Amino acid sequence: MGAIRPGRPSDVRAVIFDFYGTLVRMVPPLPASHEALLRRRGLDEAAGRWGDQWSVGPGDGEEHLAASADRETYLAWERGRLRRRALACGVPEDQADDLAMELDLAIKDLRLELYADSKAVLTRVREHGLTVAVCSNWFWDLDQALDGVGLGPLVDVAVTSARAGARKPHPLIYRAVLDECGIAPGQALFVGDMWEADVLGPLAQGIRAVHLWRPDRAVRGEAPPLPGRAHRITGLHDLIRLL
Repeated sequence: MGAIRPGRPSDVRAVIFDFYGTLVRMVPPLPASHEALLRRRGLDEAAGRWGDQWSVGPGDGEEHLAASADRETYLAWERGRLRRRALACGVPEDQADDLAMELDLAIKDLRLELYADSKAVLTRVREHGLTVAVCSNWFWDLDQALDGVGLGPLVDVAVTSARAGARKPHPLIYRAVLDECGIAPGQALFVGDMWEADVLGPLAQGIRAVHLWRPDRAVRGEAPPLPGRAHRITGLHDLIRLL
């Protein structure tokens, strides 16, 4: 069982879950890498300059309200970033638009699988009469991703950074999910695996936090010391003891 600090949060009205790394993980076949797609087009020099494909998107804590006006605007913004990166890496201008579209589609072609405890725990949380929310640094269609793994019927509120206009740990995205839930910060419990986005970010907004530290986590190293109003669990089933 996970280590849980004392202090049962009896006034909690909503449990807010991170998505990737908390409820779901990525499984093979993995998306084609940007480097591989560039080399497939014969753009070897640009491929060598490209770097980490995940760094192309908005960074943690980034605000992008104007880009989040609607789905079309956001998609154009995402692909515009890829186009500018391609040009900076030496991709000919007449190939940049088509390449940006291909790279965008590739990075979103994810195969997701539920953790074994996800569905049962969300069901239990709802049985406690609590609102179930998901708050994620994700693409525009978080609702479709939730439906795709079978969680859609168990989630009352879904807030993605793409629509909120900012990525965790920016305060704006936490305010957005609290507003959608219709609760105050002290009435929420935030559960996630990432230290800055899912623990320190919520705590800074007055939200109690639960740090998920799975034995098979992708994040390596030692678990940071817990600040006040925070708990740590090794699996989602441990969360039920807090409720």
